[in-house]
Amino acid sequence: MAQWTSAMGAAQLARLLNSQQDRPAGPGTRRPPAYRALADGIRLLVLEGRVPVAARLPAERELALSLSVSRTTVAAAYEALRAEGFLESRRGAGSWTAVPAGNPLPARGLEPLPPEALGSMIDLGCAALPAPEPWLTRAVQGALEELPPYAHTHGDYPAGLPALRAMIAERYTARGIPTMPEQIMVTTGAMGAIDAICHLFGGRGERIAVESPSYANILQLMREAGARLVPVAMAEGLTGWDIDRWRQVLRDAAPRIAYVVADFHNPTGALAGEDQRRQLVEAARSAGTVLVADETMTELWLDEDVSMPRPVCAFDPAGSTVVTVGSASKAFWAGMRIGWVRGAPDVIRSLVAARAYADLGTPVLEQLAVNWLFSTGGWEQAVELRRAQARENRDALVAAMRKELPTWEFEVPQGGLTLWVRAGGLSGSRLAEVGERVGVRVPSGPRFGVDGAFEGYVRLPFTVGGALAEEAATRLAAAARVVESGGSGGGEAPRTFVA
Repeated sequence: MAQWTSAMGAAQLARLLNSQQDRPAGPGTRRPPAYRALADGIRLLVLEGRVPVAARLPAERELALSLSVSRTTVAAAYEALRAEGFLESRRGAGSWTAVPAGNPLPARGLEPLPPEALGSMIDLGCAALPAPEPWLTRAVQGALEELPPYAHTHGDYPAGLPALRAMIAERYTARGIPTMPEQIMVTTGAMGAIDAICHLFGGRGERIAVESPSYANILQLMREAGARLVPVAMAEGLTGWDIDRWRQVLRDAAPRIAYVVADFHNPTGALAGEDQRRQLVEAARSAGTVLVADETMTELWLDEDVSMPRPVCAFDPAGSTVVTVGSASKAFWAGMRIGWVRGAPDVIRSLVAARAYADLGTPVLEQLAVNWLFSTGGWEQAVELRRAQARENRDALVAAMRKELPTWEFEVPQGGLTLWVRAGGLSGSRLAEVGERVGVRVPSGPRFGVDGAFEGYVRLPFTVGGALAEEAATRLAAAARVVESGGSGGGEAPRTFVA
């Protein structure tokens, strides 16, 4: 019986491998043999989760043709991977990926680092900050006071607590978007909202247009749902969307859904302007595409001179094109798994009906906590605290990066939680691998792209500040030196750092 659970085609694997850019070898450095470079490339793809564990690899002859190398090179690479525990084979069943005994299984998304590892590892993988106390404690205490009447019910509210739905609708109305409670469904975080939308509108095999780059966990969610992702390149720098490209993709590919982050885009930090929003809504309406606007970063403007455009849904007064997703997780705390969908009433009814076969509803106590924050003014004070913390961290990280890695390129966003960095011609995948060995965890650029794009990038979130930001940049510089020299970094142990 075969031990593989999925298959990787030769052309697909070749695209992923070809995306791994190598810096030209400097004086005195030697390039590895071709088979060794191939084995290292496949190993990196497995370690990053971009090639799943237990995925059947193409036959040696097929991969050799796709890569334009000799079959002997591929055979030697496979043999090296088998010796290192990254490949298993059986006659008649082929070869499939594995991880050596004792190694953790690679994640395909951006999961938080386990708390026990925080003493020696600086975690720049997860763009989330600690809770803005005392507001979390106060919200939970307020929720407990409001809980008794709900405890006498069954506790299942598929559309969300009526009080919270009304409060969210009121907040949209205050932003100039008239909204009824019937247009709101409360979900388990933004991920739960987008998962529900994808299942309603985008069945297996449906095309979904996505920004390129885009949020890694959402891309993986869509892949797992069987979607065919259609990437649309972002405009240069922080200028938002390239509307001409969007029009072409919406016209030619006719995707069922388009997913966008207009407010402090993850990972680039770009802020789309009002005219871009209007034009994209018009293009989506003409193409019959449902435009999913992710607003999870909309309240995280960090500079005082930022002029926030109107929400994307403001340009869809009939409510026939735009479905909006919001969340408490980024602006307040990732542990507060409360999100919501704003859409036309018939869309909300369909989402609620489908929920009976998913998670049934969102935890009542957390909904009450968010409702307490919204109704008492605690939300605004907590978010202001969050902005101040993110602003301080951003400025510290930018200063440290410019000092330690002056050749790396980035633009400083006016909001959000992430810095999108071109890593001086180095491979983001190799930086991520070596970084973990020297004590700093960063996600590589390809996690935010489709089919191996953005190999030369890393994403750095504003989650550390002060001396810890300086130490993170120092460790990244150490990782960069190892990658530049062609080494593995295996002999350098991470230092324990106490902020």
